[in-house]
Amino acid sequence: MKFSVVIESVYLGKDFIQSMREVKHLGFSAFEFWSWWDKDLQAIMVAKEAFHLQLSSIVTKFISLTDPAKRQEYVRGVRQTIGVAKMLGCSTIVSQVGQELPAISRREQHRSIVDGLRACVPFLKQSGITLVIEPLNTIVDHKGYYLDSAKEGFHIVEEVGSPYVKVLYDIYHMQIMEGNIISTITENIEKIGHFHVAGVPGRHEPYIGELYYINILKAIEET
Repeated sequence: MKFSVVIESVYLGKDFIQSMREVKHLGFSAFEFWSWWDKDLQAIMVAKEAFHLQLSSIVTKFISLTDPAKRQEYVRGVRQTIGVAKMLGCSTIVSQVGQELPAISRREQHRSIVDGLRACVPFLKQSGITLVIEPLNTIVDHKGYYLDSAKEGFHIVEEVGSPYVKVLYDIYHMQIMEGNIISTITENIEKIGHFHVAGVPGRHEPYIGELYYINILKAIEET
């Protein structure tokens, strides 16, 4: 099991390279971050090598998958992100799916997500990079977001039918929306490509709140 620190989440507003140094100082071997298009990628690459850190994930551009009219733009964004991921030695791309569109049925939006992800599979396969879609909570943090259910996320992955498209199972978000964390993980582990953790409520340290992460991590390890 490899642990990484999300730079923007933990070190919000702090110098990026200094934050990488702190991650290494604290004993972690990996980091991840969100948007790459507003970063000094050359500086990150140099620091990554200097600190002997692995990059576990970056996000692709925030372009809607629920809107079929945005599909080509989404695919272009994924292809650009693949290029950056390869440059930085990263094998996982995180993707959100976009806001729910009130004028279009959920069934149509679901189909648009599946078709959009399928269009990316050849590029992911060629590069050996996995794309993970992220269900988020719509109660506290992401009102209006389309994908707020891990169950639907797993259905999408099944329909896409590629080992290069999986779910980012964010335990914080899914505890708020669904609970039943350990059973959901163990029953769907083959469809999960990445995890995020935080304490519930409040999105603070994992040891704060209602989730006993020791048992959750043991359950993941046993899979």
